[in-house]
Amino acid sequence: MPTDDLWSIGQLAERAGATVKTVRFYSDRGLLPEAARSAGGHRRYGPEALDRLRLIRSLRALDLPVPEVGRVLARDDALGDALEGAIAGRLREVGSRLTALRWREAALRLVADCTARERPERLRLVGALAAPPSTAPLARFWRGWLPARMSARVVATVVERAVPPVPDDPTPAQVLAFARLQAFVSTPCTGGARFQPEAHRGGRGYRPEVLYEGMVEAYALAAADVREGLAPHRGEALDCFVAAHAGALGARDTPGFRHGLDRRLAAEQRLDGYWDLVAELTAPASGRRPEPTPGAADDWLRAALARSADRA
Repeated sequence: MPTDDLWSIGQLAERAGATVKTVRFYSDRGLLPEAARSAGGHRRYGPEALDRLRLIRSLRALDLPVPEVGRVLARDDALGDALEGAIAGRLREVGSRLTALRWREAALRLVADCTARERPERLRLVGALAAPPSTAPLARFWRGWLPARMSARVVATVVERAVPPVPDDPTPAQVLAFARLQAFVSTPCTGGARFQPEAHRGGRGYRPEVLYEGMVEAYALAAADVREGLAPHRGEALDCFVAAHAGALGARDTPGFRHGLDRRLAAEQRLDGYWDLVAELTAPASGRRPEPTPGAADDWLRAALARSADRA
């Protein structure tokens, strides 16, 4: 290309509405190749450099880092898959930041809108939370609380259902519920082994994997009735619940077994506090029925079992 058709770095900057410093910055990083050099060694750019510079500035306006811009420009389809992938990555980052800001805002409102007596506890609780918070402590609690003699597959299934999702746009009440939930799972259990259900203790002939696999299915069956607000009753969900306990013990589902199971479950330690907080955390907008937690399904099934045992 004749040198008369080329622009100096200042001319390119003027046409692009940029500063000479900006043009030099992108040139030094290989994002804006020069077409030639003058006799004095000065950079010269062709008209295509103007389009390139405008594209670079558009990508930077989307907050893409300079290395990411370089990777996009290095591809032949700079406006195709490479750009799409880069934008998707930035959207994820921006979404994470927005979620963190919403949690911070809700935490501030939680502390601002309370009495002087409540404030110290709330400050302590929210001070222990990341923004957005992680569910890792909850997952660790369940992995430690579940029996050791279970496959990773079953443990993962139980943990997935027991650990609630973190809302992206929480209310102050949800921030408080999650903070208390995290405190609940982080507090050492003073009951020791006595706190564990009998099925978790070794040497008693239990098959905990059979129990928990069956419980997952029973909770799923009961959830529909809980969601509809139906009273506890006999049916497939209760039969599945009892069968899980019977199978874990190698016993048969008989009226006598149901009587004994009802008494044993009534005497077991429970995680009611955990499930109450999960229900607060996952409460939907007003006017909608809450999605049943496994704890709510367990309550419903135990009540159905008690009625079944009484009638038998």
